[in-house]
Amino acid sequence: MTTIRRRIIRAGGWGVAKRLIKPIPIVGSVFAVGLAGYEIKRKGLIPGVVHVGLDVTPVVGTAKGVLELFTGDLIPDKSERRKTKPSTDYTDRSLQKSV
Repeated sequence: MTTIRRRIIRAGGWGVAKRLIKPIPIVGSVFAVGLAGYEIKRKGLIPGVVHVGLDVTPVVGTAKGVLELFTGDLIPDKSERRKTKPSTDYTDRSLQKSV
């Protein structure tokens, strides 16, 4: 049975490994294509395709990978984008038209 601590370390290690492998030109491109489905599922169709397309492009992918090592993802996941959108709550009487 694995402990929660071991799972966290393993997941963190995998994230670091992905970030280190992607900037390597040819290996990184193959790795990015292999993870395309996962990235598209996490980020959505259009942002995911853009993310994978940038990663696969040799010079751009390397620069993006190195930049993301220090700053994090340039294209946020779907769940992160939902949190940052302002909610439109139309239950407030002041926002409804008065007839």
